[in-house]
Amino acid sequence: MDPDPVGRQDRPVEGIDNGYVTGYRVRFDEAGADGRIRTSALLRYASDIAWRHSEDLGFDRTWYTERGRWWVVRAVELEVLAPIVMGRSLRLATAVVGHRRIWARRRGEFRLPDGALAALAVADWVIVDERGRILRIPGDFGDAFPNPELDGEIIRVAVPPAPPDVAQLLLHVRPQDLDPMGHVNNAVYLDWIEEAIASAGGADALTAIPRRAAIEYAASAELGDTLAASAWREGGAWWVRLTRIEDDAVLVRARVSA
Repeated sequence: MDPDPVGRQDRPVEGIDNGYVTGYRVRFDEAGADGRIRTSALLRYASDIAWRHSEDLGFDRTWYTERGRWWVVRAVELEVLAPIVMGRSLRLATAVVGHRRIWARRRGEFRLPDGALAALAVADWVIVDERGRILRIPGDFGDAFPNPELDGEIIRVAVPPAPPDVAQLLLHVRPQDLDPMGHVNNAVYLDWIEEAIASAGGADALTAIPRRAAIEYAASAELGDTLAASAWREGGAWWVRLTRIEDDAVLVRARVSA
């Protein structure tokens, strides 16, 4: 597969009237010691193609910067359905499923060269201003993404109480964890989630096929913060809670299951 942009198509995601499709080749540095793609790379691809789709419709980074507005991921559900190895090319299609007042939902489909679905991502996005406040979606988006208003609410992850002897991993927010918006990138949190699960004895869950991850981003970590990642197994799933040491604020809630 040619990894260069394919661009807009009428329905790159079945049943959705807007969309964008392109190819990504799994690079050497995006794979782990087992030769398979790191799960977080899938979130990086999903975010990148979302921006490319937005740019293609005239909403580029300059458009957002001039208005002091940016999209951020508030929650994501990711399914890995087939092994994806280093050097493999993926066809990634994205589309906006719909939007409602302050949030929009995107669906991303990752397909192997034979057309088989290798992974699926559903992400809920919100627009924030320079102070991090959530804003109403501009009316322009109704014309660019003509989908009906969404039912339901933003994805939530209801994490059960942690056991008294829960395993904890301390993490430090480094400059390389920040994206161009100065935020810890949503994919970095997934790396931390998987690191916490592995340190608690759940490494096998991170390579299971199929496997599913649900992540709710409740608040943002800042450069220099120290975080505590608590991970434990309950009810057939691994649960992770990331909190900031300084004020015990919950930043991320997550569930990983096979």
